[in-house]
Amino acid sequence: MRWLERLRPWIFPALLLALAEVVLRQRASDALAPPSAALKSFVGLVADGALLQATAFTLGAAALGLLVASVLGVILGVLLGLSRRAADWSELSVELLRPVPSVALIPLAMLVFGFGLRMEVAVVAFAAFWPMLLLTQAAVRQVDPRLLEVSRVLELGPWDRALKIVLPACVPRLFVALRLGVAIALVVAVTVEIAANPNGMGYAMMIAQQSLDPAQMLAWLGWIGVVGFVVNAGALALQQSVARRMGAAP
Repeated sequence: MRWLERLRPWIFPALLLALAEVVLRQRASDALAPPSAALKSFVGLVADGALLQATAFTLGAAALGLLVASVLGVILGVLLGLSRRAADWSELSVELLRPVPSVALIPLAMLVFGFGLRMEVAVVAFAAFWPMLLLTQAAVRQVDPRLLEVSRVLELGPWDRALKIVLPACVPRLFVALRLGVAIALVVAVTVEIAANPNGMGYAMMIAQQSLDPAQMLAWLGWIGVVGFVVNAGALALQQSVARRMGAAP
C-alpha cells in the first residue's frame, strides 16, 4: 500500500500525458507535438550535449544571482531588523524599488553588462534580493527579546550580537526565505534568457519555437519544469533538515 500512496500524485499527470498523446496523434498540429515526439527530441538533446550545457548555464546564473541576493539581503535585513532608525530611513527607498519588475531592468543591465552571464546574474540578484531582505528583517524582529537582553548583559558589540545571537535564532526562518529565493531565481533566469540573453534553457526553447520545432520546444519546456521541481524539492529538503536540527520540526 505504501508504493500505491507514492504513485497516487503521478496518476493525474500520467492521464493528461496519455490524453495529449491520443489527441495530438489524431489531430496533427504545427504548434504542438505529442509527448512521444517531445521525448524523442529530449533524448536527442541529451545525446548531443545541448541539454547539459544550457542547463548548467541557467542553474549557474540563478545560483550566482541568488548568492549575491542572499548575502546582501541577509546583511541588510539584520541591520534593518535590529535598528528601527535604519528601517525608517530606508523604508521609502525599499518601497519605491521593491515593486519594480525585474524584467524591466533587462535594458539597463544590457547597457551596463552587455549580453552574457553578468547581465543575467544582475537581474536575478535584483529579483531575489527583496524577499531575502524583507523576510530576514521580519525574522530578526521576531527574535526573542530575552536573547537580545542577554547580548546586552554580555556587552556584545553589534557584530558579535548579529553573529552569535540573532543569526542562529533566525536560521529556520532564513531557510524559508532561501526557498522562496530559489524559486524566484530560476524563474527570472529563464525569463531573462527568453527575453534577451542568448544562452541557457530559455534561449534554447525560444530557438526551437522560432525554428518551428514544437517537439523540441516542448522537450525544453518539460525539462525546465523538471529542473524547477528538483530544485524546489532540494530546497524543501534542506529547509526541513535544518528545521529538525534546530528543533523547529518533528
